[in-house]
Amino acid sequence: VMAAVDKEKNRKTYFCGAYPSACGKTSTAMIPGEQIVGDDIAYFRNINNEFRAVNVEFGMFGIIQDVNAQDDPLIFENLLKNQEVIFSNVLQGPDKKPYWLGMGVEAPDSGKNHFGDWKKGIKDSKGNEVGVAHGNARYTMRLDYLENIDKAGFESKDGVKVEGILYGGRDSDTTVPVEESPCWKDGILLKAATLESETTSATLGAEGVRNPSPMANMDFVSYPLGEYTMNNIKFGEGVKDTPKVFSNNYFMRDAKGHFMTSKLAKKVWLHWADGRIHNEYKSYDTPTGKIPLYDDLKVLFKKHLGEDFPEETYTYLFTFRCTKWIEKLERTKAFYAKMDANTPKEIFEYWDNAIAKITAAKEKYGDQIKPGDFKG
Repeated sequence: VMAAVDKEKNRKTYFCGAYPSACGKTSTAMIPGEQIVGDDIAYFRNINNEFRAVNVEFGMFGIIQDVNAQDDPLIFENLLKNQEVIFSNVLQGPDKKPYWLGMGVEAPDSGKNHFGDWKKGIKDSKGNEVGVAHGNARYTMRLDYLENIDKAGFESKDGVKVEGILYGGRDSDTTVPVEESPCWKDGILLKAATLESETTSATLGAEGVRNPSPMANMDFVSYPLGEYTMNNIKFGEGVKDTPKVFSNNYFMRDAKGHFMTSKLAKKVWLHWADGRIHNEYKSYDTPTGKIPLYDDLKVLFKKHLGEDFPEETYTYLFTFRCTKWIEKLERTKAFYAKMDANTPKEIFEYWDNAIAKITAAKEKYGDQIKPGDFKG
């Protein structure tokens, strides 16, 4: 749970987000200039016909790899303060300080880590060199350490009124950085249920494997997945002012395998979503939702990051890739069929209709549809 803050408009908009491991959950909750209520589990309730969410946890817990002064300044600052923090699987140097992968600080040549006594160049029993720290090293600390905590939302027993939901996965070639769903049901079935994550060092097994992760919540779904999905649809449709649903993907890469934007670009995607909630931006249609116009993003990049945003980068990032999306939906269908043989037929019919719509778009516009070209 977090709040997008627009000081110029004296406005605060509450969002909830669901991201699989290593897909940007904590860094989204900690975007500089915004406010955090909690970085983990949010409980939804219909209170007086309002969609409200509450954080019941007192701390935050995250992957520490690549947390550094440039990409995650607020978290990084607190990790180095003289205050209580739990570090796991990092290197403890001779100076008794923690060091981790991607820290942006030169690590010592020796110390103690998950391997035991460690020194630079040491190898394990299989002959592999042991790094400074484990790829799944973590940190845990109190939320009220943070200067950007939203105290009213954090302490409220009734939670906060949610106006936007973010579903973020990880893929290098399919999902655009931010896309709005036309309605709540589309949001659940095309954004939440189709969520995927390419495996990283934070997950067990080989890296680079794309796995389905509906709602980024599979570890906590304790009853049939189809029923759980239908309950998500019914809950959102049962409140007044249903939140807008957006998808995120911070991990699109170019043809050479390079990321297309900095990690802080998520601030731009968030503020575009905030503007859409408040009817401030127009959008282009795609077969699966609505995407930003270049002119709006150009202004947002300059305003929030002080950066230029090349139009060719925009076009690459927000091109709709038909075949990739059809494959994504087929993987989702197969996963639901495997996980819950009694998944309601209407869910599969919805995805079949979506595939038919994308197939028709592919025949009309080509496999890759540039922003603004799709006309429904």
